[in-house]
Amino acid sequence: MTGSSRGIGASIAQAYAAYGARVVLHGQRPGATAEIEKAIRAAGGDAVSIHRELSPPSAGRDLIAAAEGAAGPLDILVINASAQINGALHDVTPEDFATQIDVNLRSTVEMLQAALPAMAERGWGRVVNIGSINQLRPKSIVSIYAATKAAQHNLIQSLARDYASRGVLLNTLAPGLIDTDRNAARRDGDPEAWSNYVRTLNWIGRAGRPDEMVGAALFLASDACSFMTGEAVVLSGGF
Repeated sequence: MTGSSRGIGASIAQAYAAYGARVVLHGQRPGATAEIEKAIRAAGGDAVSIHRELSPPSAGRDLIAAAEGAAGPLDILVINASAQINGALHDVTPEDFATQIDVNLRSTVEMLQAALPAMAERGWGRVVNIGSINQLRPKSIVSIYAATKAAQHNLIQSLARDYASRGVLLNTLAPGLIDTDRNAARRDGDPEAWSNYVRTLNWIGRAGRPDEMVGAALFLASDACSFMTGEAVVLSGGF
């Protein structure tokens, strides 16, 4: 699963391993997933790590090949890694735009191109795309990120139709605001403002936790999810 060195990805990876999956961890840099791999092994699970930047051309296809080389045929693909560069649209640089398109969208296309045919040939597969509440309720401060997340889910829906009859089901898990290190600077920089913000953000009145994404991620990757494809499961605290 991509982006499994921390936050939501790390929580899902540990849960999958606890339920018997051999997990291929992914991080951008060597050593990024070392702590999660160690924790999984200490708990009796099975994990290996690979490291790739997702922005270069063919990175998605290369990542799938590396995962299969390390762990064998891929039954479950979790697409979690993403690039989010905040800023008003008029401040978005060509480099910022390209990074978010390459990491969030192009690598997703490449991973699906590489993984889906083999899943279909074996007659079983699951794709769990980690989207965002921004795919449904975009904010201008993350306009490009939100657009790529909407495009990701559109892609999931398109391919879900094509692969449904072959036992391969694709769905999106769309979190709301989750308290991860991506939001640490904002949270720790002004705790009072953060508290006021999250209190009015959703019906529950707080940010979510990474572990609160695990139940849905387990369902979407399992045989329990046998009559659901092309859907988005929104975990936002209510909106």
